[in-house]
Amino acid sequence: MARRLGPAIFLAACLIAPIDAAPGSTSARRGECAGQRNAVVIDADAHRLWLCLGESVEREFTVALGQGGLGKRTTGDKRTPLGSYALGEPRASADFSLFIPVGYPTAQQRQAGFTGSDIGIHGPKKGWSWLGRITTWSDWTRGCIAVGHPQEIAEIAAWVKRHGTSLVTILGTPKP
Repeated sequence: MARRLGPAIFLAACLIAPIDAAPGSTSARRGECAGQRNAVVIDADAHRLWLCLGESVEREFTVALGQGGLGKRTTGDKRTPLGSYALGEPRASADFSLFIPVGYPTAQQRQAGFTGSDIGIHGPKKGWSWLGRITTWSDWTRGCIAVGHPQEIAEIAAWVKRHGTSLVTILGTPKP
């Protein structure tokens, strides 16, 4: 009986769950882009990604992060790194359709003993895209930043290319 109720409960939760800002909506409530120039800014505590043009928010997206929390230090810790990193050229991905590499760890972090690679911004895993924004309701990545729709990562990749954006800043509070 419990096995049959699982999908019904899930569907009910989806129907009555509060809806946050529409995907891609804009906001300037806290000065997310202050001090930035054509950058991608992620507030990991708020699970938000902003495309900053000048010091203004051009677009906003809800994101899922690493299931291990924040403050990546080692390979396999499933944490999302904090700090400012170079953005690589968006590329095709067998797992996520598009992947925008994040330059973690920096040379300074490597010297301090940080390890890891293959951190990036991407959409949902192929085969999960039908779930839409539900894929951003919990942190499921191995340290990456994931938006809820393939169309969202395509829009972010096009924006990064169009504006020559080469920087991502990931802000947040690491939890022990």
